[in-house]
Amino acid sequence: MGNLLYGIAVILIIIWAIGFLGYAAGSIIHILLIIAVIAIILRIIQGRKIL
Repeated sequence: MGNLLYGIAVILIIIWAIGFLGYAAGSIIHILLIIAVIAIILRIIQGRKIL
């Protein structure tokens, strides 16, 4: 599950970078960036939990 979350975050960052360089996608790119950052933060937080 953690690898899937990390993979989604990486894909969203790549999509954001392509859209940012292309100037075509508008504000949806920034929403994707925010989602990717949240996913990375969740990954870091979940990785530190000791069960």
